[in-house]
Amino acid sequence: MLDWKNRTGKSDAKERVDTVGTGTRSRSYFGAVLFSRAVLSVLALYLLVTGALGWYWSEEPALFPVQQNAQISAERDGKKMVVGYTTVETLKTVASTLLDKPGGYISNDRFPPGLWMDNMPSWEYGVLVQVRDMTRALRKDLARSQSQSAEDADLAKAEPLFNFDNRSWILPSSESQYQEGINALTRYQNRLADPSQNNALFYARADNLNNWLGDVGTRLGSLSQRLSASVGRVKLNASLKTEVVVPGQAPVVDEEIVETPWMQIDNVFYEARGQAWALSHLLRAVEVDFADVLAKKNATVSVRQIIRELEASQQPVWSPMILNGSGFGILANHSLVMANYISRANAAVIDLRQLLTQG
Repeated sequence: MLDWKNRTGKSDAKERVDTVGTGTRSRSYFGAVLFSRAVLSVLALYLLVTGALGWYWSEEPALFPVQQNAQISAERDGKKMVVGYTTVETLKTVASTLLDKPGGYISNDRFPPGLWMDNMPSWEYGVLVQVRDMTRALRKDLARSQSQSAEDADLAKAEPLFNFDNRSWILPSSESQYQEGINALTRYQNRLADPSQNNALFYARADNLNNWLGDVGTRLGSLSQRLSASVGRVKLNASLKTEVVVPGQAPVVDEEIVETPWMQIDNVFYEARGQAWALSHLLRAVEVDFADVLAKKNATVSVRQIIRELEASQQPVWSPMILNGSGFGILANHSLVMANYISRANAAVIDLRQLLTQG
């Protein structure tokens, strides 16, 4: 009897231990499942939020009224609208847009969604290229009476600040350098609009404008070639070669196929959009400050033609991605459409430079 009771008690205890162990393992498994689901839910929510932010930050800034923007700035600061004020104010606004647009400056982001985005950083770089070119033109030509005159101190500081690395994240960041460049432009603008100071100058001459337009034409020509390379182009090597030319035979000309890598097509497209966006505003400012020169050279219509082509390139892109169809294929080729606008604007720049030189 005692043995039976002992055996029964041991069996019951073992069953209770097994039951408790099974329940503990079940609760642990259930807790692990709940934890995994919670982590996945948080991750899915994070991806959803960053995706929505990325879509919002990818919206390109709209065109702004240049002359009205300059007038509002002059009235707010109590400044006089002198020649050159509109150009400097437009340059400042274009540069400030890089920092103040939704999402701020994205090119140097190290965290999502900016880390995943490539179209907007390409657009920002395109804008930055035109900001750098105009700042250099101000320092080198527009603010100097002749090549031997002293350059403006604030413009001499602004140019290298805008040429700072566009992907620097910290110590110092790109944004801080570009903001200092904007501040330097503001100091120059304040001196320019102050009648009591005569150490800030702006020479709205045809030769100064022509020099800047030379840089513009170079940029547009390069963009046109890069956009056209989306479908591959045969490039002839025009460099002189040392081989002996056989009499009676045509000289050998090297050929190579130049084609934009598939992953870079959208980057080139949005860089062109950024340059066209910035350049259209700067040309509208030039139309104001160089009005007398353009009228004397009968070149006002040429400037407006360039602006029309550049602004036409800013039409909304309704496709969710940049298509790269063949020239006469079924699918569209957005790069070739953009190249058409850029090429027409470049041709108008060439005509404008001839008018400024000979008109």
